[in-house]
Amino acid sequence: MKPPQLRAARVRKQSIIKFVILFVTLAFLFVPLLAMLIFTLRHPLSGRWSAAPWIAIFTGNGESLGADLTVLWQGLGTSLALSVVTVVIMLLLMVPTMVIVHIRSKALERAIEWVATLPLTIPAIVLVVGLGPIYRWLSADVLNTNPIWLCFAYVILVMPFAFRAIAVGLNSIDVKTLVEASRSLGASWPKVFFRVIIPNLWQSILSASFISIAVVLGEYTVASLLGRMNLQVALYQLGQSNSQISTAMSLLALLFGVVLLVALDLISDAMRKSKEGK
Repeated sequence: MKPPQLRAARVRKQSIIKFVILFVTLAFLFVPLLAMLIFTLRHPLSGRWSAAPWIAIFTGNGESLGADLTVLWQGLGTSLALSVVTVVIMLLLMVPTMVIVHIRSKALERAIEWVATLPLTIPAIVLVVGLGPIYRWLSADVLNTNPIWLCFAYVILVMPFAFRAIAVGLNSIDVKTLVEASRSLGASWPKVFFRVIIPNLWQSILSASFISIAVVLGEYTVASLLGRMNLQVALYQLGQSNSQISTAMSLLALLFGVVLLVALDLISDAMRKSKEGK
């Protein structure tokens, strides 16, 4: 057994190493954000400090800075609508499929996992090359050029993250036992799904939904190459006329993503405490 002095010295070294790692990590994350904030407040040419870009965003009037914010609000509205539609389609497709496959076939579950995680290995530019002809056909013959139809492409993009979040929830509960017990008591399949399984997967469903929203709000490549408008494309276009307003709005989008993650953590803690209380 090591002497107390050696153990204390080892603990101090570990504490110092942990502090250095945490400091470097936080600096890596927050120094660029701080630089962005300073850029929005300090004019790059004159060096004059001003909150005009932030005032323009919150008042909706960027004419004094030579910027038309119409495209920004259009892109923001499109991205928010895309987030809702993408999450709804993703949940309708993935939750029933994953539950059924989890109960029926482990081999098929592994195959679906491989398919769901495949978009992570395909670059966005390659994905657009494959989706381009499909969207040209949809725009000309079936639907129209409304950006809301990007939801089909975005469902593919969010599948890996949504699959992993839902899979964690399914693996944390004994789905087969719950289903067999419910069925033996006379519950129909819809009741088993909506009143037994879904309540036990709420945390995973929220995780998949929030992560999907963050992905949709931050997506640029697919929308840009397909010629559709969303928040990131609007920020790029706005940056051509006023980069400070574009950077300020980017910071707000990042802040919204952080709020989503914090909300997810708080909701998860509340749900876990409520289960423990019961």
